[in-house]
Parts: sequence; C-alpha cells; structure tokens
Amino acid sequence: MDGVYCCGKEGRVIEEEVLIRQICQGDEDAFRQFVNTYSQQIYKITYSVLRDAKMAEDAAQEAFLQMYKSLPDYRFQGLKSWITRIALNKAIDAKRKRERERLRELPVDYELVLSQTASNEEDVLSGVVRRDRMDRLLSEINSLPETHRGIMVAYYLEHKKYDQIAAEQGISLKTVESRLYRARQWIRNHWKEDEWL
Repeated sequence: MDGVYCCGKEGRVIEEEVLIRQICQGDEDAFRQFVNTYSQQIYKITYSVLRDAKMAEDAAQEAFLQMYKSLPDYRFQGLKSWITRIALNKAIDAKRKRERERLRELPVDYELVLSQTASNEEDVLSGVVRRDRMDRLLSEINSLPETHRGIMVAYYLEHKKYDQIAAEQGISLKTVESRLYRARQWIRNHWKEDEWL
C-alpha cells in the first residue's frame, strides 16, 4: 500500500495502516484495539524508566492520549519506533516532574544533614553541592532537543550502560554512541562550561 515504508511482515504493516486510518476517522473500537495491542509494550517502556507501577500506568495513559492526538500526522514510517519514542518521552517527563518534587523538599533535608557531627562536614557539603548540581542539570536537560534528552537522562542520570540504553530504546549501540556524541556537542555549544558535568 502507498505510504507504507516500515520493515517487517507486510500483512501486519497493512493491518496497522488500516487500523490507524480507522482511528483517524473516529472509530473508537479501532482505538481500543490499538490500545490492547500495544499496552504491554508501552507499559514496559514507561516502567523501565520510572520503576513505579502507578507512575508507569499514568505515563502509559498519557502516551496513548498523545498517540491518539498525533495519529493523523503519523507517516507510516515505523510504528514501533514512533510509539516507543512517545512513551519514552512521557516517562521521562513524569520522571523529571518527580525529581522536581523531590528537589523542592531538599531544604528540609539540608537542615537535617547539616545538624550532623563536625566529622561529617565534608561529606555533607559534597552532598549539598551534588544535589544543587543535579537540580541545575535537570533544568538544563529540559532545554535539550527531544532527540538528545532521553539519551542524556538514561546515561548521566540513570547511569545506564550503552547496551542497556540500546535495548530499552530499540536502537543500535552505534546509534547510542552517535546520539550521546551529538548531545555532548550540543551541550558544549549551548551551555556555559561550568554547567556541564
């Protein structure tokens, strides 16, 4: 069929295209079928980022809402990659929101930590500095282009290895390396030196 460029079994690709066209025409049953088909895959993606069942469910629901709104613009160029990218972005957004909420509570933690014994002062200071840097880093990562954001979060904040990132995002190791390289280049060009890790 015209407009189908993705690889894989031709029959499945045609079924996907028919289903998407039905959804775009307002067919609610077709959308329910779409959700049933991809809900497990989407949940696995959101859970791999959030590691919290309730948050992963909420992010998956947000992802499906985004897909529903965006399906009329979908160009039939790899459905799996497209839905994975949306789910990953929703999970990263939810994780960032959770981190911001935690960071808002940090001043209370500072007081508790600073009340510890003098022998721990150096460790306390490093902890405070590290948290301040993390706060700034999260804010800066939000300014990154979408293609760089997921890679940076996975590598620098979640401390994942290249192979783990490749598996979770459904991309090759070379793509992970290349995206990290491009993300670092973007950062060097857009951030001040002292903002970089």
